[in-house]
Amino acid sequence: MFKLHSLRFSCRVALLACLVGSPTFADVKPHALFSDGVVLQRGRKVAIWGSAADGEKVSVDFQGKKAAATTKGGKWKVVLDDLTVGGPYEMTIAGKNEIKLKEVYVGEVWVCSGQSNMTLALTSCGAEAQKTIAASENKLLRLYTVPMTAAETPQENIGTLPGTAILPVWMGCSPMSVTYFSATAYFFGCALQKALGVPVGLIHASVGGTQAETWMRRDVLDGIPEIKPTLGRYAIGYPSSFYNGMIAPLLPFAMRGVIWYQGESNGAGAYVYRTLFPALIKNWRDDWKQGDFPFLYVQLAPYDPGAPAGGPKGISFAEIRDSQFYVNSKKIPKVAMAVITDTVPTSLATDIHPTNKEPVGQRLALAARALAYGEKIVYSGPIYESMKVEGGKIRLTFNSIGAGLVADGGGLMGFTIAGADRQFVAAKAEIQDKCVIVSAAGVAAPVAVRYGWANCPEGNLCNAEKLPASPFRTDDFQLTTQPAK
Repeated sequence: MFKLHSLRFSCRVALLACLVGSPTFADVKPHALFSDGVVLQRGRKVAIWGSAADGEKVSVDFQGKKAAATTKGGKWKVVLDDLTVGGPYEMTIAGKNEIKLKEVYVGEVWVCSGQSNMTLALTSCGAEAQKTIAASENKLLRLYTVPMTAAETPQENIGTLPGTAILPVWMGCSPMSVTYFSATAYFFGCALQKALGVPVGLIHASVGGTQAETWMRRDVLDGIPEIKPTLGRYAIGYPSSFYNGMIAPLLPFAMRGVIWYQGESNGAGAYVYRTLFPALIKNWRDDWKQGDFPFLYVQLAPYDPGAPAGGPKGISFAEIRDSQFYVNSKKIPKVAMAVITDTVPTSLATDIHPTNKEPVGQRLALAARALAYGEKIVYSGPIYESMKVEGGKIRLTFNSIGAGLVADGGGLMGFTIAGADRQFVAAKAEIQDKCVIVSAAGVAAPVAVRYGWANCPEGNLCNAEKLPASPFRTDDFQLTTQPAK
């Protein structure tokens, strides 16, 4: 999987290398993020930084606002504020030499990261992809791809395109620029730009086949006892490698938030992910120093390679979804989960890279509109909240029910129930007002319910807004990936 996506990445950056020339600067050089076409974040203090000779005074002139700094240790940084939304504008950066950045926009900036399902290019997304690509022209949606770079220590600047001395650049969305860009990120940005009506910039930094540990600072990892036994056995790069090479160089670029699609490679340690993933979110927020910015993530899609059920390989996707559900239930500020269990039919669930990425991006955009921009909209399907045993039945309550609970396409499916023996059996489930009542003829004294508990779930509970309920369990029974109690 890693080799496949490395090839796709190489094809993408080779295309970019053909499209752009290597910028030539003299003494004053802005950071690689500041190229023609850059999008600056509205409503925040925006840092502009780069390198120059020690003692050199560097000034930045943008929208009639000027800021200056004296270079120390080869580095300079200025901060701009109260920027006017829109574009294109021109920015002048001057020291002994002068650089003019053209087509600079002010709007919304999002970082898009994770592993192969975030990496998956638009051109790989099925028969309709070419129609989508052909209709993609939008100068107010702007794309930037961070070259795949692993590093042992945090890097200050973004790497060049593989095999070249060329730095990546910002590009307006077009059939040429979007073809090998992340499909999930594109559909997210497209929906968001349409809803907001302002320029939107997407910084794509993902690598296929990577564990969450590769996207975290090493000292943060060292502070998580549960993962210490696994830190030395990774096949791709090593712990912190892609954080060092692809995330650290982005700091402190002003942005609005992050979308994240990852977890497949953490299946063997699914239970520990409930500790690991919140630590990653905190790590990024601490380092960006922009408060509790929205962190929106995708719960894994249905996938079953045909492994025997019951073992770590046979149920790991259900357990990683459980950890993702757990993180969502922890009420971490401005964190939301996009549920996509309804986007992949059973016949296609043997592909770990489902191509139906449009609803993925759209649901992330719904969450962004609610959490980042304060829109009063329904952005999530039903989320399990509590249970109550009522004789031989269990009553389940939910939040995020929108205009009401709905069984999409007929009677409710996907529920199982267990008694004291902890043996789950197929259950009858019915919607009753704002609750779901679950029972089974052979379980007279039920103690727990599970919904969608499979690598490839087939549940159909949703809200009236057609957003699916997350798989869940009401129990705390030992899981296959959970360390022994």
